[in-house]
Amino acid sequence: MTAATADDGPLATRRDWLGLAVIALPCLLYSMDLTVLNLAVPQLAEDLVPTAAELLWIVDIYGFFLAGALITMGTLGDRIGRRKLLMIGAAAFGAASVIAAFSTTAPMLIAARALLGLAGATLAPSTLSLIRSMFLNGRQRSFAIGVWIACFAAGAAIGPLVGGVLLEHFWWGSVFLIAVPVMLLLLVLVPLLLPEFRDPNAGRLDIPSAVLSMAAVLAVIYGVKRIAEGDALAVPITIILAGIGLGVVFIGRQLRLDDPLIDVRLLRHGPMTAALLTNMIALFVPFGTFFFVSQYLQLVLGLGPLEAGLWMLPTGIALFAGSLASPFLARRFGRTAVIVSAFLGAAIGFVLLAQLGPGAGSLALVVTGVFIVALSLAPIPPITTDVVVGVTPVERAGAASAISETSFELGAALGIAVLGSIVAAFYRSAFLATAGANLPPDAVADARGTLGGALAIAETLPEPARTQLAATARDAFSAGFAATALVCIALSLAGAVLALTALRTRSA
Repeated sequence: MTAATADDGPLATRRDWLGLAVIALPCLLYSMDLTVLNLAVPQLAEDLVPTAAELLWIVDIYGFFLAGALITMGTLGDRIGRRKLLMIGAAAFGAASVIAAFSTTAPMLIAARALLGLAGATLAPSTLSLIRSMFLNGRQRSFAIGVWIACFAAGAAIGPLVGGVLLEHFWWGSVFLIAVPVMLLLLVLVPLLLPEFRDPNAGRLDIPSAVLSMAAVLAVIYGVKRIAEGDALAVPITIILAGIGLGVVFIGRQLRLDDPLIDVRLLRHGPMTAALLTNMIALFVPFGTFFFVSQYLQLVLGLGPLEAGLWMLPTGIALFAGSLASPFLARRFGRTAVIVSAFLGAAIGFVLLAQLGPGAGSLALVVTGVFIVALSLAPIPPITTDVVVGVTPVERAGAASAISETSFELGAALGIAVLGSIVAAFYRSAFLATAGANLPPDAVADARGTLGGALAIAETLPEPARTQLAATARDAFSAGFAATALVCIALSLAGAVLALTALRTRSA
């Protein structure tokens, strides 16, 4: 029997807590797939020789397709069953991981990463909506969501260590194969420990809405990337406007349908809208930064993959601890106070990272700055997620979970795309401005794309051109890295203002 409290929902059973442990598996893998790839970037760049644009696509197309497909997958789970969708996604994720591991060209790896994104889009809304259905007691649900978020952070902590060990002994594709045994274990345990939930009144899945939602997200992000790549503004802006137009059409269609893909009327709830916007900023600023930290440690400071992974371990621990502490901090100090303090703390961390300009490389400074950012921002996603899930009826949990998770992935994907594009633009500009006239013109032209490519080209040159090209490239990358930190300071302060005004006002 399930015991009940006098003032809240029924308490979870032992099987529910065991089920939460099972749910932790895909969450761990979900974030590990991002962090292990960051460490593998230098090796795969040397092996596959991608262009600057292809390298960014390899990294962030996973997040783009996640963000584009989450709404569809969350609603699909409400219709066919959340446990069933989780199992389908686990099988697909394992298969796509094998394809990614044995990719022989950059376009092949990009396609495999896109498939991983589509498969991964089934995991997050399925797991979060299952938590909403299994944990009806408000306090237990807050704790379970904190554990759910903490598992993503744990994956971020484990990923660099596992990836570093693998990359020390195997080729870069090995970082993808770690998903296969985890997903096989998930396929065995899910039917045994997780109940099935679906919306009994769910209608049919609207395919045009699914296409519109993905097209809108991908168009906006693609337009942003094209601007950063130095294209003429007319075409990228047209693509972005087209994406926004598709989004407007999507929303209008949802308002007319009897069975919408998502109930956009949920967004009229003040706390939900404010929480989603806050969450996007909280994911935007660290994800783009963390992607380049791994490259900074390896390519600028010269650390090996395992050593870089070990130095990133404190950041993962900070994310894990901050996520678990979030429900206790929110009850003790209030949601708004915690979120405002989190953004202000992150701004301090980014102030430290902004000091890492050309010729100012410092291992202590980068590790400390990233640690402060991670520890500060970690409590925000669990708090905002609890707001979104807590105001949603159980039968709409999948759709609400998808909306919440879309803000996660869209914020993270845009962070990698926009901040990555800023780094790329600053790198290209600073490199061309400081490259010496005595360097071979062909080498300068080829090296202006990415730092990894520049260092590979430098190895083919005689001295002193080799040292000069490598130093120029490292200084140019450092300039871009410091510039993104300045942008993140401004965004962190904006997030604090948003939480202090919109979130407090709407919550009241």
